[in-house]
Amino acid sequence: MSQHRSDVHALVAAYALNALDASEREAFTGHLEQCEACRQEAAEFEATAARMAAPAAQAPPAAMKDRTMAALDGVRQLPPRVGASASPAAFTGVLRRKAGLLALAASLAAAASFAGLAAWQSQEGERYEQRARQAEQRLDDVSTVLAAPDARTAHRQTSNGASTTVVASKRQNKAVFTATGLPAPAPGRTYQLWLDHEGTMRPAGFVDHDGTVLIDGDTAGATAVGLTLEPAGGSSQPTTAPLLLMKLPA
Repeated sequence: MSQHRSDVHALVAAYALNALDASEREAFTGHLEQCEACRQEAAEFEATAARMAAPAAQAPPAAMKDRTMAALDGVRQLPPRVGASASPAAFTGVLRRKAGLLALAASLAAAASFAGLAAWQSQEGERYEQRARQAEQRLDDVSTVLAAPDARTAHRQTSNGASTTVVASKRQNKAVFTATGLPAPAPGRTYQLWLDHEGTMRPAGFVDHDGTVLIDGDTAGATAVGLTLEPAGGSSQPTTAPLLLMKLPA
């Protein structure tokens, strides 16, 4: 991607996602040394990408260790190859070292086999795989907006003290919303996003008390992004005073 020198600040999202080529990255790294605002924004984007990737990481099933250890009893260990002239003492030492290495290799091989098979052979593994695909797709969608050459960023605070960021791309007619420090909603309530189209508020998805989402809907023609606290499941129109009404960055 190419960028005019006067627009160097717009490269911060692409830098955080490693989407710059070598020369652009070198130039922008030099810019970061002089620009406190870009350093802070790059750190926020990197933290956001890490939070979005986290759902793809899943702990192994609790029974996997027991299955792996039980499988070791069925792994045949081959005798070591030693020269005909080797002494009994030397042979014994080699055997012990080889046996230890083979046991370790067998443990690693069995663990890797069970880890791979679990994702495909068990219903639990399939759920993990589906979650990983969904997390990867969300990250791809968000990354596309953040790395867009025309991406523009705006920051605001909500009325309940949370920090928010909106990154919008006119070329793609999409925007990304990030919230940090939103208090957890009360049971039966949820945070809902809105797009303001000439005074008409249209539902634009939901956000957890902390996180990053791609705003639902086409942002073409929208002038602002809103955030309200709504009943679980959302509303067709805002039912509470807005916690945030932020102009879409141009």
